[in-house]
Amino acid sequence: MTVDGRALRAAEADALCARAYDGCGGPETGAALVAVGGYGRSELAPYSDLDVVLVSDEGIDVRSVAEQVWYPVWDSGARLDHAVRTLPEMLTAADADLKVVLGLLDARHLAGDPGLTLRLRTTMLAHWRRGARERLPALRELVRSRHELAGELAHLSVPDLKEAEGGLRDATVLKALVATWLVDVPHGELERTRLALLDVRDVVHETAGRGTDRIAPELWSDVAHRLGLSDARAAQVHVRELGRRTAHLSHLTWRRVDAVLARPASYGGARRPALTPLAPGVALSSGEVVLDGRARPAGDPALLLRAAAAAAERDVVLAPATAARLARECAPLPTPWPVEARQLLVRMLASGRGLLGVWETLEETGALGSFLPEWERVRLLPHASAIHRFTVDRHVVETCVAASALIRSVARPDVLMVAALLHDIGKGGLTEHSVAGEPIARAVAERMGFAPDAVDLVARLVRWHLLLAETATTRDPDDPATAERVASRLGAGEALDLLVALTEADARATAPKAWSSWRAGLVHDLARRTRSVLDPHEPPPALVADGVEVPRAVRRGSTSVAVEPAVDGSRVTVIAPDRVGLLADVAAVLALQRIPVRAARAWSQGRFAVSVWEVGEADLDAAVLRERYEAVAEGKVDVARRLRATGPGHPLEPSVVVRPEASDQATVLEVRAADQLGVIHRVCAALAELDMAVRSAHVDTLGPQAVDVFYLQESAAGVLTDERAARAAHAVRAALTASG
Repeated sequence: MTVDGRALRAAEADALCARAYDGCGGPETGAALVAVGGYGRSELAPYSDLDVVLVSDEGIDVRSVAEQVWYPVWDSGARLDHAVRTLPEMLTAADADLKVVLGLLDARHLAGDPGLTLRLRTTMLAHWRRGARERLPALRELVRSRHELAGELAHLSVPDLKEAEGGLRDATVLKALVATWLVDVPHGELERTRLALLDVRDVVHETAGRGTDRIAPELWSDVAHRLGLSDARAAQVHVRELGRRTAHLSHLTWRRVDAVLARPASYGGARRPALTPLAPGVALSSGEVVLDGRARPAGDPALLLRAAAAAAERDVVLAPATAARLARECAPLPTPWPVEARQLLVRMLASGRGLLGVWETLEETGALGSFLPEWERVRLLPHASAIHRFTVDRHVVETCVAASALIRSVARPDVLMVAALLHDIGKGGLTEHSVAGEPIARAVAERMGFAPDAVDLVARLVRWHLLLAETATTRDPDDPATAERVASRLGAGEALDLLVALTEADARATAPKAWSSWRAGLVHDLARRTRSVLDPHEPPPALVADGVEVPRAVRRGSTSVAVEPAVDGSRVTVIAPDRVGLLADVAAVLALQRIPVRAARAWSQGRFAVSVWEVGEADLDAAVLRERYEAVAEGKVDVARRLRATGPGHPLEPSVVVRPEASDQATVLEVRAADQLGVIHRVCAALAELDMAVRSAHVDTLGPQAVDVFYLQESAAGVLTDERAARAAHAVRAALTASG
């Protein structure tokens, strides 16, 4: 339906342009009206622009035609992108702008002199081929910049079908690379994927009622219906698959371009490609891992993993045809796996960035399912949290890449790499994913032939892979119950070391700023404390690891505000004599100054209170902050009025929960709410109204959500009673839901 629709739209546009050209007396020789770009390929979506060039030989006067030819097209309601150039000017423009070249490679005759259009096409194609070696590096940089700006089609929550990596623009670039005669791509696969993307774009235009390449969330259900898919989720998976397939072809082709450009221009190549042996049955040919003549897939179950590991470790292409053949012909791995197979898998997982391209090939050729069928659970699965930049499957691979840099810090790198591979394998169901993932990880590790103790380690790491990050950012490290809780779940120092590395790798794969120095410090401090519990002979950390020097002025009753630069912002440290409501006042100052808080910690140090705030604003003036604080503390500012919530509330109600099991020394209140200005102040002010002291506080921002944990005591010290704890939760909930 969509293919026929594109052909019909192109035919109607062709007739319109031809009538316009003939109607204004366009010359039959020496000038021509030419379609370029998507219109040149006859690939018009319902609301596409018509890209048209009026081209002429030098000396042919087309000014009168140029003044008249566009009006009938505009009058028809079509959107027009037009230009008027002589043939030499076309070459000059193509030399100056790669985007012009890409459009002209698809030039198609509309009206006028067909011979001129043919000369334009042949001249441009010959020009492109002659200069390809010099121009391809610039084209690659243009593509890379676009990818950085637009993101990846397979991972975007609002995908751009044209500009994103794996989108239609990449498919056009691939056709231009093939036109150089330097490289080739699988034409059938590229064309099927490209046409399917065009079908999606047609449907998006029809659904949106306008020309757009971006699929907004509210369009997915209608898009699915028009494409004949079951639901919005199926439509999202379909688009992600198309994007990933195009991106995979693009990665492979650019690797081959690099190999060609690395050779001298005069290199003719041997009649038979040279094979460099890498491992039994595996060789390197023209920069790609292939099978040699001795390979016997039917009798060598580990051959697929051997080829994949060789490619990943050398960061070269695993030839797709080789991977597909091995998926078909390789003998299945026995259960449990041979030691060689397990070691090859670990080597591949620990290969660093070389893993990405190889894993892509294994997935696209279906080879991955031959040794890890559980992968289908998370394939193309979107993350529920907006903080994640990738789908679950790509996040897992990125976690392996990050973990590969940490294998020197652990005694069992094989366990670390397999735990990184399986840590999110439980996602996609209704059960909490770490709970669901534990038995799956255990079964996979047993199948891979790990010893029972290593199987237990893998399963434990998957079950508790969030433990350190969540505890370090939401619990008081000075409370002995915090480290004891972590120790009780891990059971041994070996598991702790592995979990520290997995926590870092998981965070680094989540988002660029997810593993900040702040978070790393909290996790490592908690790990030190937990280690002292697991090993009584380990020297315990200082009772107050966060202890700071209290300035002399503060000891005399003043307040200290210090500011130091931090990554993408500042770190603000406030030290003052402790009192009920102090934290609320400091939070108010930051909120009134419109300073975004990313994370914070607060604690009591004797009779003084210390709070450290990681904020998203640089070049703060400590003197100004202190002046604002004093005004707030002295009641000169009506904070409640200035920070009163306005407008509609957040669609998700805040969560306020008392955690009685978290501490024996204080009452723990956990607050999860939308990350909005003044949230911390409203919570602390509500607690101060009840005369409750915040012994320590742990504030973190995870995407759109603030996660704040407060350790509360009565102002005269002591855990809150159940009744008082309930009042605290009610007051905080009321403060966060109040508006107007």
